[in-house]
Amino acid sequence: MTPPLQQQPRYLQLAQTLIAEIESGRFPVGALIPTEFELCAQFGASRFTVREAIKRLVQLGMVTRQAGVGTRVVGPRQQSGYVQVIEGLTDLHRFTSETRLDLHGREVAEVTGDLVDALQARPGEAWLILDATRRTEAGVAIALSRIYIHPAFRGVALREGEDHTPIYTRIEQQFGEQIVEVRQTIEGIAVNAASAERLGVKRGTPALRVTRTYYNRRGEVVEMAVSTHPADRYSYSQTFRRDDRGNLT
Repeated sequence: MTPPLQQQPRYLQLAQTLIAEIESGRFPVGALIPTEFELCAQFGASRFTVREAIKRLVQLGMVTRQAGVGTRVVGPRQQSGYVQVIEGLTDLHRFTSETRLDLHGREVAEVTGDLVDALQARPGEAWLILDATRRTEAGVAIALSRIYIHPAFRGVALREGEDHTPIYTRIEQQFGEQIVEVRQTIEGIAVNAASAERLGVKRGTPALRVTRTYYNRRGEVVEMAVSTHPADRYSYSQTFRRDDRGNLT
């Protein structure tokens, strides 16, 4: 079954509209886009939503902001990498839909060492291990990934290229499993020689190592993906909001 369409946050929808209007020439290079007040009125959006949308355009290198002047268009998308905005599990799904995964290695092997603890694996378990490159729609390599899939799901059907279904979603669809939690850690590292060659960067280039571990309702690890992102090709943004008790979440 195809998963239901994930609704994007309002500010991303507004940002996509502004991106399309800039790229179509409605707002040419050097022009000022409407003020925050005008955009709020045009789109029936809050000031927070408009500010977050404009922030997205700044991150993409399409506009600059200057106090007392406004937001000026500097050109079409300049960024060759990917900006990931995280607010929940649906944003991980969006990350996959906006990029593609090219598989170039697949094996079934026993996990050893630190992986045993990280995967909550039992001695002798043979996990499916995938090596892949994640690319933007323009073909830019933004990450190398090593993906570990629990033995119970190593028969998962995988396709490359234009199929943008996340692996965890394929597991849910094929095996009736349900992912209820994803834990993520981000570390600063230097790209090693082997990864540098695949990514087309120099050895020692600063990078982010992003580890995502997917858990089912029983607290078991279903999948773990460890990705190396060159720092100039990946940006991570997270939004925190106050709950009804005034706590930031």
